[in-house]
Amino acid sequence: MQEHRHALLTQTLGAQREVISLHFGRPGQGKKVYLQAGLHADEHPGMLVLHHLKNALLALEAAGRLTGEVVLVPIANPIGLGNYVFGRQLGRFDLSSRENFNRNYLDLAELVCEQVAPALGNDPAANVALIRRCLQERLEAQHPRTELDALRLTLMRLASAADYVLDVHCDSEAMVHLYVHSEQLEQARVLAGFTGAHAVLHALEQGGPDARTHSFDECFTAIWYKLQQRFPNLPIPLATFSATLELRGLYDVSHELATHDADALLAYLGHLGVIADAEVQVPSPLCEPTPLAGVEILHAPHPGVVAYRAPLGSRVAPGTALADVIDPLSGQVSTLCSRISGVFYARVIERFSQTDTELTFVAGHAPLRSGSLLSA
Repeated sequence: MQEHRHALLTQTLGAQREVISLHFGRPGQGKKVYLQAGLHADEHPGMLVLHHLKNALLALEAAGRLTGEVVLVPIANPIGLGNYVFGRQLGRFDLSSRENFNRNYLDLAELVCEQVAPALGNDPAANVALIRRCLQERLEAQHPRTELDALRLTLMRLASAADYVLDVHCDSEAMVHLYVHSEQLEQARVLAGFTGAHAVLHALEQGGPDARTHSFDECFTAIWYKLQQRFPNLPIPLATFSATLELRGLYDVSHELATHDADALLAYLGHLGVIADAEVQVPSPLCEPTPLAGVEILHAPHPGVVAYRAPLGSRVAPGTALADVIDPLSGQVSTLCSRISGVFYARVIERFSQTDTELTFVAGHAPLRSGSLLSA
C-alpha cells in the first residue's frame, strides 16, 4: 500500500488540512476502482467500512492477489470533520460558504469538450483514453480559490481515471440504497445484489439541467453521457460506472455491520476482476431500479413530535400510514399516508419536526417530481 497526502489550500493561518489516499495494486494494471467515505463528514458508517476493507486489501496485496488498482479515501472531507458546533458535528455543509460538500462539482464534459473534439475518432477505446488523458490534464491545470474548491478538485483528480467510482454515504435513518445513472442499470443491479440495496434510484440528471448542482458521483457519469449527446456519431462508451452507496442511517455504525459491508464490497471487487482467483457469484438484487423522480417525500404539516408507524424497508400501498405528527399542546394529530405503492426506504431520525420538514421517503415506479431531484 502507498499512502499519498494531498495538502489543501489554506483558508486561514495555522490550519493546514490534507486528504489522505491509500493506493493498492500497481498503477495502470487492470481495472481501477476508487472508493471514498465521509464526504458528508457527519456520516460515519462508510469510514468504518473502508477501515475494514483496507485491512482486507493489505492482506490481498501481500499475497500478490491484486490484479487491478484500488484507491481508498476513508476520510474524504477533513474540512467538515472539524465542523463542531456546541459539541455536535455538522458535516453536510461548509460553515464558511454554506455550500453542501456534495454539490457544485465541475461539469467535466464542458471542461474537456473543446480539447477532445478534434481528436475523437471511430475507436471507442482510443476515445476513452483520449478523454481521460485530457480530463486529467485539465483538472491538473485548475487553480482552486478556496479550501473547499481544493477539496473538490483533489477528490476529482483522484477519481478521474477510475473505471468504477463509489461514493459511500449514509442517510438519516434508512435501508441500504443506491443513486445511479439511468444508462447504467445493469451494472447498478450487480452492485445492488452485493450490497443488499432496498432501493436503486436512477436519473439521467439528478440535479436537473443545472450542472452546478452536480454531486460527486454524478460528475463521473455525466461527462460520458454528455459527450455522447454532443458527438452522437462517434463511439463514446459510458466508461465509468459511478454510484452513491447509502449505507443505512447515521447511527448504524458497528463492527458487525462494517465487516458485513466490507465483505460485500470485497466480493464486488472480486466480481470486477481486480482480485485473482476470486470465485464470486452475483447475488440476486432485492429490488428493481426505480426513478429518482418517483420518490414520494412527505412533509410535516405542522410542528410536533414524530411517531413513525411503518417499519423501514416495508412495502407500502396507497393509504399506508407512515408517521404521525403530534402537537402535544393542541392535541392535533396529523397522519402522513403514502399516496403510492413502493418501498419505505428512508426517514428522518429527529423525532421533533418543524413545519414542512421532509420526513418520509418511498421509492415508487412512476415519476412524481421534476427539476432538481436532490435534497439540499
